[in-house]
Amino acid sequence: MTLIRASSPHARAGDNTARVMLQVAAATIPGVLALVVYFGIGVLINIALCTVTALACEAAVMKLRQRPVAFYLKDYSALVTALLLGIALPAYCVWWIPVVGTFVAIMLAKHLYGGMGYNPFNPAMVGYVVLLISFPVDMTRWVGPAELIHGAPGFGEAFSLVFGNYNVDGFTRATPLEIVRLNHSILLSQLYQSEPIFSQGTVAGLGWETASLGFLVGGLFLLLRRVITWHAPVAMLAALTLMSLLFYDAGSSLSKGSPLLHLFSGATMLGAFFIITDPVSGATSNKGRLIFGAGVGLLTYVIRAWGNYPDAVAFAVLLMNFAAPTIDNYTLPRTYGHKAPRRATDVEEQ
Repeated sequence: MTLIRASSPHARAGDNTARVMLQVAAATIPGVLALVVYFGIGVLINIALCTVTALACEAAVMKLRQRPVAFYLKDYSALVTALLLGIALPAYCVWWIPVVGTFVAIMLAKHLYGGMGYNPFNPAMVGYVVLLISFPVDMTRWVGPAELIHGAPGFGEAFSLVFGNYNVDGFTRATPLEIVRLNHSILLSQLYQSEPIFSQGTVAGLGWETASLGFLVGGLFLLLRRVITWHAPVAMLAALTLMSLLFYDAGSSLSKGSPLLHLFSGATMLGAFFIITDPVSGATSNKGRLIFGAGVGLLTYVIRAWGNYPDAVAFAVLLMNFAAPTIDNYTLPRTYGHKAPRRATDVEEQ
């Protein structure tokens, strides 16, 4: 009889890190395609620049730490970080914006703390926030939907905008969240009729709501594949919906926007299914994920409604990353056969 000589655990899961990361990357495809259709190939250029920079930084760090470079590149964690950051950046931003943001995400937010599994903050969101605070003008030049600017830039013009003469003022438009935040003097119904981005029967802005639906489809795919759990996304979307309902007054001049606007505009769906579900920087228990997701939804609305940043998902995620260790401390699951401890310190005393 042949003995099994493999070490424990003998029951092995079918998924590994690389497979999980590839599924996450594949789930972004519907949303990315919608962004490309409505906002042009600048989105793909951002993703490409972020990807090349991320892989180069990852390889350099592994070489410096005398680790096998190919082994760590094949877990695709750097690829997913680059993909999420590239999606979040304005299309056709100057080339060094994705490069600097990705460098910060990989070198500082990830490897400064020890690499994958040790980073307390979501690397993509750290890179995005650093760019937003450092280069606010460049990070607020959002390109309008192609239907409103009479066609998106072609290949030659796109590369000229990114690598040459950076002047996208002729293509830029305010985002739906910015329009609602800056126009408190008129009714929402009047705003929806006067603003072209809303005038084609959309509730969250032309192009923006289609991209959000794409990321929603991708998120449902991850749920069906059990790559993520429902707790954090549902809690975030429920909290954001509740807050927007409480302060929505059917469209007066002081209204902060309808629940549908907050759900299907900006980075809400991307954040709910691809950002806050990060198993490293988020909460670990199911109860903790509910609290973590609800906190992100609450903070997103507060910053959108009363802060200076129309789309506040990145700031909300980083603030809740600070709180994740405390949430885990008070939501530890009960060890089988033992009385549930009240705090993590009680575990150490036992």
